[in-house]
Amino acid sequence: MNEIFFIVEEDPEGGFTARSLGESIITEADTIDELKKAIIDALRCHYESEAEIPKIIRLHYVKEEILTYA
Repeated sequence: MNEIFFIVEEDPEGGFTARSLGESIITEADTIDELKKAIIDALRCHYESEAEIPKIIRLHYVKEEILTYA
């Protein structure tokens, strides 16, 4: 596997959460920069060897917005 995808969402209580698609990897951090480092750390913990870690990590940012129609 050369790529792994993460869905990045802003946490309502503050910070950010990243969830991988196709793997059981979830991590969180206070800032986007910290989250990127946390994703790398989570990948190192999840895979048994460095050779197994996907070389491309895609982050898909999801932002929820609510509109009301009155």
